[in-house]
Amino acid sequence: MVVRCTAKVLKLLGVRPGSLVVIGPDDDDWYVNLLWFERRKCLLATHAGTAFSVFVPDIRKADLDHLGQFLADAVTVSLDAEGLALGVLGALDPASVLVAKTASRRVLGIMNDIAMHIEYALYATGGLMDVDVITLNRELQRTFHGYDGRYARPIDLVLERDSS
Repeated sequence: MVVRCTAKVLKLLGVRPGSLVVIGPDDDDWYVNLLWFERRKCLLATHAGTAFSVFVPDIRKADLDHLGQFLADAVTVSLDAEGLALGVLGALDPASVLVAKTASRRVLGIMNDIAMHIEYALYATGGLMDVDVITLNRELQRTFHGYDGRYARPIDLVLERDSS
């Protein structure tokens, strides 16, 4: 499982650029960004091939000491909430995590758009501690994004992968 971290996440993890894996981008890569809402750290993970995203609020640095396990658990919860098979977005093996730097400006742009959706949802629900994270993540899967020359919802892209 390749986890492509933004500079903010790498800094939080204390990972030096020399220790990163150099590997070409793939549709099954996960991009991870650190967001701040209400002075609390939050994590946004996005699957490169589908824009399927998982928002995890109020994290601590210690939560990320085992980044692979943390990410696999968060993605598994979201996949279960959608009734999707675990392998539909590639292998989620926490023991084989490769940490790399980001490689797609397109995915990062989508993540910035998702972060704005999250900010609006938090405002609409009363804040970080009042939001239903499962509902928010389900809404994120149903938000249209420009993807490969067309507008699509992440859930539809995942279902296309699942049926093939």
